[in-house]
Amino acid sequence: MSIAYLDCFSGISGNMVLGALLDAGLDLEDLLEGLAQLDVAGYTVRSEPVLKRGLRGTHVTVEIEHHGPERHLHQIEEIITGSSLPARIQKRSVAIFRRLAEAEAKVHDAPVDHVHFHEVGALDAIVDVVGAVIGFDRLGVERIYASPVRVGRGTVLCAHGVIPVPAPATAELLRGVPTYGRDVDAELVTPTGAAILTTLAEGYGSAPPMAVDRIGYGAGTRELPHPNLLRISLGESIEQEAGLDYERDRVTVVETSIDDMNPEFYEHVMARLFDAGALDVFVTPITMKHSRPAAQLSVLVPDGRLPAVVDVLVTETTTIGVRFDVKERWKLMRQHSQVDTPYGAVGVKVAYRGDEALNVAPEAQDCRRLADEQGVPLKLVYQEAQTAAKKAFGGTGEAVSSPGGVTD
Repeated sequence: MSIAYLDCFSGISGNMVLGALLDAGLDLEDLLEGLAQLDVAGYTVRSEPVLKRGLRGTHVTVEIEHHGPERHLHQIEEIITGSSLPARIQKRSVAIFRRLAEAEAKVHDAPVDHVHFHEVGALDAIVDVVGAVIGFDRLGVERIYASPVRVGRGTVLCAHGVIPVPAPATAELLRGVPTYGRDVDAELVTPTGAAILTTLAEGYGSAPPMAVDRIGYGAGTRELPHPNLLRISLGESIEQEAGLDYERDRVTVVETSIDDMNPEFYEHVMARLFDAGALDVFVTPITMKHSRPAAQLSVLVPDGRLPAVVDVLVTETTTIGVRFDVKERWKLMRQHSQVDTPYGAVGVKVAYRGDEALNVAPEAQDCRRLADEQGVPLKLVYQEAQTAAKKAFGGTGEAVSSPGGVTD
C-alpha cells in the first residue's frame, strides 16, 4: 500500500503541499494537464528550487492575471463537478472546500451556503486544493498520515481585518488535531492548508512503519528562524501483509496525574468522559513527589473528541493540565450477537481475525441480570453463555465465516 507522511514541522499551506509533491516527483506537466480540466483560466503555476536555512525545497507560486468575483461554495462545487476530472478527485476536492466552508460559516455565524470566500474562494486556492488532490492521485498515494502541526502565533491581516494566529477558521479546522509550537511570530498554517490536511489525513503522530521511496520539500514564502518547509515522505507500508486481517486506526491517549481529589468522584468523572466520546477510561495508582499516593487518569479518545474530553477533565477533576499522545491500534474485528441459554438470552461479543473467531465473551451485565432473576450463581450463567457462543460462532482457534466486523 502506497502511503504519504506529511511532516508539518513548519506548518502547512496549499502552495507548500504542491511544492512538496512536485519536489517528490510529481511532474509539473501532469499537474497542469489535470488542472486544465477545470473550466477556469487566468492563472499561471510557477515552480522553482529555493533554499530555506540551507535546506533545498521547491516553491510554487500561483500567479493570477486578474482577481475575479468572490465565490460561494456551490459555485466552487460546480466548477469542480463540471470538470472532466475523475470522480474520485472531484469528490475529495469538494470535500475539502465543504469542510473549509463549514469552518468559515461557524466562526462568522453564517449559513454555509452564504459564506463569501475571500482568500479561500480565490482562483489560487482552487488551484492549490484541486492540484493537491491531483498530485496525491498521480503519485499513487492510497493513504495519508501527518505529524502534529506547528501553528505559530501573532496576528495576520485578512479581508475581515487583523485576526489572531492561528486564524479562527484554521483553529476550527484543527480541532482535535495535535498542534504545538506557538513560538514563532508567523502564520504557519493557512485555512487552505488546514482544510487539505484535515480532510485527507487519516491520523496524526509519528510516521507509520513504511519503506520510504521518495522525499519532497515544499517551501513557504516567508523567511523564518527555522527552515520554512513541509516535508512529504512517500513509500510503501511495511504492515500491509502482516496487518491484513486487522482493523487499524489511531487514537489519542490523554493522561493526567491527580493527588488531591476525592476518590469518590472518579465514578462520576468516568461517566462524563464516556458521554464526551471516550473509548475507554482507566485509573492507575501511582506515587508522586513527596511520596504522595495519587492516581493517573488515562482516556482513549477517537478523532474529533479531544476538546470535549479535555473540557471534562479540567472542569470535573482537580487537574490543572493534561498531556496526550497519538497511538496506533491494531484490532480484531468484532461482531455483537445473542445466544440462548437455559436461563435466558445473553448478548455476546465475538472477535475475529479474518474468518477465524479467536475470542467470545458474554456480556457480564446480561449474565448478572439473569443470575439475579433465576437465583443461580453468576458463573453458571456465564459458562452456559460461553459454551453456546462457541458452538454458534467457533472461537479459540476454530475457523468460522465472519458476518462482518463491528468495531468500537
